[in-house]
Amino acid sequence: MFEFSRRALVGATATAALMVAGAGIASAHVTVVAPGAEQGGYTVLTFRVPTESETAGTTAVTVELPGLRSARTEPLPGWTATVEKDPESQLATSVTWTAEPDVQVGPGQFQQFVLSVGPLPEEDEVSFPAIQTYSDGEVVAWDEIATGDEEPERPAPSLTLAASSGDGHGGSGDAHVTDTGQTAAASEGTTTDSTARWLGGIGLVLGALGAALGLGAVIRGRRA
Repeated sequence: MFEFSRRALVGATATAALMVAGAGIASAHVTVVAPGAEQGGYTVLTFRVPTESETAGTTAVTVELPGLRSARTEPLPGWTATVEKDPESQLATSVTWTAEPDVQVGPGQFQQFVLSVGPLPEEDEVSFPAIQTYSDGEVVAWDEIATGDEEPERPAPSLTLAASSGDGHGGSGDAHVTDTGQTAAASEGTTTDSTARWLGGIGLVLGALGAALGLGAVIRGRRA
C-alpha cells in the first residue's frame, strides 16, 4: 500500500512539473508588459527577450514604436540603447539595444529591456514589432499580428490599453518625470509577474500532491 502511494505521489509531482515547464516553453517569445497602461498616458514598457537558440546568444534587439513623443531607455550594463526619431515630427519610431563585445543573452537565458514612453496611442491595443539578432548572424522577426483565437508562430509583442482615466499618467505614476519612477514602476511589474509565476507553479505541485494523498487515503479506507 505504501509503495503504491509513493508511486502515485511521484507520478503526480512529475506531471505537475511538466505542466509548469510546458507553460514556460509556450511563452518563450518576445513579450511586453506595462501594468496599468492607459490610452493617451505615460508608462514603463518592459520587453522580455528570451534566447531560443541552443547554440547562439542574443546580441541585439530592435523594437518598433508607434510614433511616441517621449521614449527614454533605462541604463543596462553591457548594452547600448539608441532611439530613432522621425526627422520631421521628431516622434520616436524605434529603439535598438546592442550588446557590447563579449556580452550576450545566452541559450536558456532571457533579458529585460525597459523603456519609459508616452503618450500612448488612443487605441485598445498597440503592437511593438521586434527584431532579434543572434551572435551567429540569425535574425528573427517578431512581427506577426494575431487574427482570431489562433496565435501566430512569431507574434509581435502587444499591449492592451485601458481607457484613459484623464490624469495622463497611464497608471504608472510620474514615470515620465523621473528616472527613479521609471525604475520603480518596472521593478514592480517584474516582481508581480515573477511572484505570480512561482505561486502558480507551487499551486500545481501542491494540487498534485493533495490528489495523490487523497487517492491513497481512499484505497486504505476500502481495504480497511
